[in-house]
Amino acid sequence: MTALFKALGFSIALILVFASVTYVLPQVRGEAPEEEEVNLGELTMDDFVAMGEKLYRGKGTCTLCHNNLGRAPDLLTYNVVSVSLERMADEGYQGQAGDAETYLRESMVEPSAYVVEGFGKKGTNDTESPMPAVDQPPIQLSAVEMDAIIAFMQQKDGNPVTVALPSGDDAPAVESGEGAATPPALAQNAEEALAKFGCAACHSVLQSESPVGPSLRDVGKRLSVEQIRTSIVDPKAEIAPGFPPIMPEFPNMALAELNLVVQFLAQQDGSEQ
Repeated sequence: MTALFKALGFSIALILVFASVTYVLPQVRGEAPEEEEVNLGELTMDDFVAMGEKLYRGKGTCTLCHNNLGRAPDLLTYNVVSVSLERMADEGYQGQAGDAETYLRESMVEPSAYVVEGFGKKGTNDTESPMPAVDQPPIQLSAVEMDAIIAFMQQKDGNPVTVALPSGDDAPAVESGEGAATPPALAQNAEEALAKFGCAACHSVLQSESPVGPSLRDVGKRLSVEQIRTSIVDPKAEIAPGFPPIMPEFPNMALAELNLVVQFLAQQDGSEQ
């Protein structure tokens, strides 16, 4: 009987150990991130602006590049509306905007319509922007979400907010249930996954150059497979020396896509530089 109790106690202890490990190990969540439900028909303009600031600092990942690190213009430090008008008058402007609001919206979906001098993709002579279109994966902002960010950009400098408040009919599709939005297709190879999740915006990888984060071209020599995996699913676990802690999490990265990226990066030893 004593032996039975010992065996039972050992089994329970083992179960508790495995259960605790599941809370410690970094997890990759499902493909459809949960989004906060907002009743758009009841928003005040102050609510809408606050929503825009939250998106700017969060889901929109704007602060990942638009900061004081020199990757892109720091939009929070100057009057965005007046600067927008100046850029529209620049001979290098290739867009179709007629006012600051339209220019800001255009800059999010067609970032190469005007590239600020010194901030273009390397080798393009400032004709191509490294910024991804925010209405496409991996950011995928809705029209309402982009309008909220524009409202925030306008109000932060004391300019009139020209964006109209959304109505209840403007609500973006929910992530589950009737009318659910179709999730982005899974990446079929590592190159597609790297592009889908915007890795080249901050890392030198494949043909892209970026000084914001550590180069990935030799990461297989520096990190083990498990370290590479952890750096993706829990980017705050260990920060590379000399680099800012700005890498976002990827809650919509499927396990299959994670495995593609990890396997690819584990093979990068710098030999192809």
